[in-house]
Amino acid sequence: MTDIPGLSVRELARQVAQRTLSAQAVARAYIQRIEAQEAVLHVWQYFDAAQALAQARGIDAAGGAAGPLAGVPVAVKDVMDTADMPSGYGSPIYAAHRPMVDAAAVAAVRAAGGIVLGKTVTTEFATFKPGPTVNPRSPRLNEPHTPGGSSSGSAAAVAAGMAPVAFGTQTAASIVRPASFCGIVGYKPTFGTLPTAGIKPLSPSLDTIGVLTRRVDDAAFFVGILTQREFVIEKAGSLRVGVCSTPYWDSATPASRQALGDAARLLEAAGATVADAVLPQACDNLADVQSAIMSYEASLAYVPEYRTRPNDLSEPFRAVLAAGASVGGARYAALQVQAEQGRHALAALFDRFDVLLAPSAPGEAPAGLASTGDPIFSRMWTLLGNPCVNVPVGTGRAGLPIGVTVIGPRWRDEVALSAAARLEHAVGAR
Repeated sequence: MTDIPGLSVRELARQVAQRTLSAQAVARAYIQRIEAQEAVLHVWQYFDAAQALAQARGIDAAGGAAGPLAGVPVAVKDVMDTADMPSGYGSPIYAAHRPMVDAAAVAAVRAAGGIVLGKTVTTEFATFKPGPTVNPRSPRLNEPHTPGGSSSGSAAAVAAGMAPVAFGTQTAASIVRPASFCGIVGYKPTFGTLPTAGIKPLSPSLDTIGVLTRRVDDAAFFVGILTQREFVIEKAGSLRVGVCSTPYWDSATPASRQALGDAARLLEAAGATVADAVLPQACDNLADVQSAIMSYEASLAYVPEYRTRPNDLSEPFRAVLAAGASVGGARYAALQVQAEQGRHALAALFDRFDVLLAPSAPGEAPAGLASTGDPIFSRMWTLLGNPCVNVPVGTGRAGLPIGVTVIGPRWRDEVALSAAARLEHAVGAR
């Protein structure tokens, strides 16, 4: 009997298109996983098994013409609009919100034959107030651990085998950090790769749509279909790797530092040329720049909610808005200039290296659900817009996963994905 949840995204789509598997059988396999675990993990903001099966029946009726993602179940973060499901954005203000149309990326999934399984829990407006989702790696421990955020439910859904692929969004660290905490692949593409139409905006110059998957190839295949690009994964050839401790190295735990060192050694043993990469001075304080830009843009984007429903905004979110209101337009413009200078300076570093390696998070997932963890190690890369791929590499003291980020040049996502796939293979072979 076929182990459906064990199949790759590519293989699921192939077998459904060739009718060796039915989309309904695929949907049922994942529904069974959801129903067995949801009471403990609290992954889903909205899930309706009958609705998922109805989509699957339509795909089976279309046969081989269903599309290149035929029958692939996809979890959708609840900051993305769905015409047939509520979209609450993690806020009581939008508890009854029913969009008229899908977000562009969701519409692309449906057009390609994918199944929209449901909506996964997000933090409030993709910021800092956590939802109820539990890290699937931690129920065996004495207390639950955060799955990270803001793509909390999406990361947990993939880690728990409830979905083979899930949408996430990243404005600071909301794909890479939960991927690291949950021990899965998180791919934040080059800024602008996937359309943000139909996403509740937080910071338009930073908001980036990406995916969480179990394998690097799953992420490359899925995003390639949606963007009409083929991300060819190069498994051989020269690879120049720069190990980048970043200006925030003091925030890294010993386990995170070891994971970065292990990743470098594994790639070197696999034939890569590895050397330390010193970031240009223009990158020194870009985490602060990202934070200020994000807060400023959020303070403008959420004027309606603040004026009409201030009591329904959490204290952490009101703090973001207050910080943004203090920035001012002149400083915001100067910050954007600083970000451009950082992009230019980093591009020169990629003349020496094909990819960079950096920590994904300070360490393993913190205990408890009061916080989603520190975004410090991803803020800079999100601001710069480079493609980033989290690869699980090690574990922390509690036995929870720790990842490493592979960073590539802007608009050369296939380079980052190829290096990430090599690291993934090396980790699996050790």
